[in-house]
Amino acid sequence: MTSPSSAGEPLEALQAASDLLRALASPVRVGIVRELAEGGKYVHELVAALGVSQPLVSQHLRVLRTSRIVTARRQARETQYSLTDDHVAHIVLDAIRHAQE
Repeated sequence: MTSPSSAGEPLEALQAASDLLRALASPVRVGIVRELAEGGKYVHELVAALGVSQPLVSQHLRVLRTSRIVTARRQARETQYSLTDDHVAHIVLDAIRHAQE
């Protein structure tokens, strides 16, 4: 049985939310999610948009894939990355807007 938190949410849900936020706790990963909010992209497109190296983008995509935030689809010699669902995009875009206020 799940122990409820003081707000009534099961601890597992709070842990999952914490894990999601931890996976997003990098400016590069936030940037990747922002870019993918517009639709699927290839690594070279993310590199150009973010202005960071390909190995760095690949490293952060690995974290996002492990956290099931991003999915990968192989197309010929390239892999296209996209968001698993739009909820994460809303979280990231709202956070960016809030930080700019």
